[in-house]
Amino acid sequence: MVLRLGDEAPNFKAQTTEGEIDFHEFIGNSWVVLFSHPADFTPVCTTELGEVARRSKEFEERNVKVIGLSANELGDHHKWVKDINEVNKVNVGFPIIADADRTVSTKYDMLDYQDATNVDTKGIPFTVRSVFIIDPKKKIRLTLTYPASTGRNFDEIIRVIDSLQLGDKHRITTPANWKKGDDVIIHPGVTNEDAEKLFPGYKAPLPYLRLAKSPF
Repeated sequence: MVLRLGDEAPNFKAQTTEGEIDFHEFIGNSWVVLFSHPADFTPVCTTELGEVARRSKEFEERNVKVIGLSANELGDHHKWVKDINEVNKVNVGFPIIADADRTVSTKYDMLDYQDATNVDTKGIPFTVRSVFIIDPKKKIRLTLTYPASTGRNFDEIIRVIDSLQLGDKHRITTPANWKKGDDVIIHPGVTNEDAEKLFPGYKAPLPYLRLAKSPF
């Protein structure tokens, strides 16, 4: 199944380290970051989950729930969480989906078809490092896919969340390498007259490039 930006995130029920969930109920009125991991007890995944736990307040401040997924049984997940907490000096407080049968991974097209070695003992592919940012309307707003060998950049994931949330509230877009607090671009659909009302004193180095102070 090919998932595109703007599609509704497929619903599913699954067992997690925090109990059984219905994904759409889990989303509720929050934003969600769903991110997959090739397997438990792997070094890169252990650092990633530790990083997400370490930054839990940053996600909470943005009304974002995080939920991981790994292609192992639930019992393995619970054992693995102990390792993650110990080595990263954190407390993993978000759920991790047990997807040993690859049901959710298949729905979200997360399986690795590139690396022939990224398989379990039965030869079934593990996942790549997929990321889905989903808004409170349950629409997919961003997808990222990293190879299993490369850890994710969570600064970039938080940066995109900031950009999406700001764009939803104000009629703006964000330029290359934008960070929270930087100038923003006034949306092309905003007339100059409206731009002056919404963003007094904006600058226009080009007729089609209008810059304003960040509404943050």
